[in-house]
Amino acid sequence: MTDVLVIGAGPTGLTAAAGLAERGIAVRVVDRDEEPGGVPRSSDHPGYGVMDMRRMLSGPEYARRLTDRAVARGAHIDVRATVTDLRPRADGGADVDITSPAGRERVSARAVLLATGCRERPRAARLVAGSRPSGVLTTGWLQRLVHLDHRSPGRRAVVVGAEHVSYSAVVTLAESGCSTAAMVTQKASHESFAAFDRAARLRYRFPLLTRTRLEAIHGSPTVHGVTVVHADGRRAHIDCDTVVFTGDWYPENTLAVAAGLHADPRTHGPSTDTGARTRRAGVFATGNLVHPASTAHACAQDGARAVASIAGWLDDGRWPESWTPIEVESPLQWSAPDAVAPGEATPLLLQSAEAVNRPRLTMTQGSRMLWSGRVPWARPTRPFAIPGTGLARSVPGQPIVIRID
Repeated sequence: MTDVLVIGAGPTGLTAAAGLAERGIAVRVVDRDEEPGGVPRSSDHPGYGVMDMRRMLSGPEYARRLTDRAVARGAHIDVRATVTDLRPRADGGADVDITSPAGRERVSARAVLLATGCRERPRAARLVAGSRPSGVLTTGWLQRLVHLDHRSPGRRAVVVGAEHVSYSAVVTLAESGCSTAAMVTQKASHESFAAFDRAARLRYRFPLLTRTRLEAIHGSPTVHGVTVVHADGRRAHIDCDTVVFTGDWYPENTLAVAAGLHADPRTHGPSTDTGARTRRAGVFATGNLVHPASTAHACAQDGARAVASIAGWLDDGRWPESWTPIEVESPLQWSAPDAVAPGEATPLLLQSAEAVNRPRLTMTQGSRMLWSGRVPWARPTRPFAIPGTGLARSVPGQPIVIRID
């Protein structure tokens, strides 16, 4: 039996593993990829590490630093190791089946941390018609193809989506020698930073087609073009040999669902409390699995915050008997975590379905005002944080409600 099994070696899992190992806890991290590091490993551009390491790093540099820190503190990391089954035990913790090149292994862990992250919805999940040629990717696969395999996807691409990651896809395409024919979104506007949008379109010379839907993909055996439909019903054909689906994040929740963990119906990830605890004793979850999708440093902070809860469980074996739910009102879509354990407080991540500048938010429980304050912005697809100070004033039982005032 191991003390803690961490599933996922991205920023969340590696940061948690480093913190636990530093406390003298036996930690094993497993990941199905070839190397640890998660998404940053294939994101070969600067911008990582500024918030948590106080230095500007590329994605691979950031991944290496996280990995080296976890190993230096005593964590054991296994790659090319896929978890095929997770069975929570009645007395806490779980039994886990792992398949790797060494064969199949069954591990019993006193605590399990799910840090499996999230993924972009692929073409099939978006119900795009047409033929089934090669050359259809997500941003994640594009980055792996370009930065890890050092290959180009094609010469002319259509990017589907206009989130912040969509512009990263444009940059990655350009680095591989592939131009962007158009960026297509059904939304009325892009969902990135205005300055980023202007700079990207000026440099890479592509049109942003808003209120436009990708109807079909054509070609065999490779992509030859796509059909798009504008808001007024007009159809247009765009010649391209590559289609990149970006954003539209969904939690990598296969293991959580198979284990029967209670899900948050708003995020579709496991329901968790302020200590990253799920509804099953000894099973924890955090990072982009519970709030798709936030930045790497925010996920690393989630991993660091989970350390105290996991260590507490190993120390005393106590699990909260009551949960106080956190609810949100429209246009807010979700809160992570979505419940409060007695006497705990942690920053909350929220996401809005609408763009609001400097919104004032309130946190109430019945007639009691727990917290009120402003944040700089609320934007679709971009989670933002509020302090958890109001949670410390809550009492068990009655739901806590957060709204834009």
